[in-house]
Amino acid sequence: MAENQKNLCAMIPSELHSRVRAAREQAGMTLSAYITELLINYYEGGSEQMEKGIRTMAFQMPEEMFERLKRHLERESARTGKKVSQKEFVLGLIQRALDEAERMGSG
Repeated sequence: MAENQKNLCAMIPSELHSRVRAAREQAGMTLSAYITELLINYYEGGSEQMEKGIRTMAFQMPEEMFERLKRHLERESARTGKKVSQKEFVLGLIQRALDEAERMGSG
């Protein structure tokens, strides 16, 4: 374990555990990073991320689209030989769309 870190263990309801695991997976983060971000956001209003110039964006999508995305990420992970996270994929899409919009003069 890294220096200046402590382990935190707590029993939580099964339904909440499932929600946390699903959200962590969707965010493409380790459990430690995800729980740390949740706690910082709760206690400090996310000030550490904002100071670093990082903001959180969350959205919902239809189940069918989510399943298609998961299958695509699995195929890309197999093709590239490294895990492609949802976060990495979505940030790449946004970056390409913004770059294209700026090239077209609409950004």
